[in-house]
Amino acid sequence: MKRLVLAASVLALLTGPALSQAESADAGASAPMVDGDGNGIGTVTFRQSVSGILHIFVEMTDLPPGPRGFHIHERGVCDPEDGFESAGGHFTAGGEGHGIHSADGPHAGDLPNVHVGQDGILRVEFFTERMSLDENADNGLLGGEGTAVILHAEADDYATHPHGNAGDRIACGVVEPV
Repeated sequence: MKRLVLAASVLALLTGPALSQAESADAGASAPMVDGDGNGIGTVTFRQSVSGILHIFVEMTDLPPGPRGFHIHERGVCDPEDGFESAGGHFTAGGEGHGIHSADGPHAGDLPNVHVGQDGILRVEFFTERMSLDENADNGLLGGEGTAVILHAEADDYATHPHGNAGDRIACGVVEPV
């Protein structure tokens, strides 16, 4: 966990969009999010900072309120017909176990739980050194089969292997370079 620089901060729901026009113009990758019916419900945007830390912005709407598991998964496929199981397991850069409470964890794609407001809006941002936009890096989100962002129906317990008992996958987005 030494290499982990992961901070999550829920943004005030009454403020403007999670990304300013300048921030979205500098985005390195994005994942248009869809629900189980294939409806667009928001975007997750990724920017590699000059210090090498990956900055992740999330903005979604029309979600059920409450805590939700939020992860990066190992394949860039989001098929609503299979409940987004097509995205595979959590993204890992080298065989880690699941969760921050696991001695051999966390997966590179394990992120903190997010909390959807009563209005169905989710706005949050994260920082992590466990992932990169370098497609040639072991922890790169854009190489190989690609990766996908998954929002789960339940909160992650941060321990249970392999998925933290986070429940069904209720939204998915393929991470693509911008």
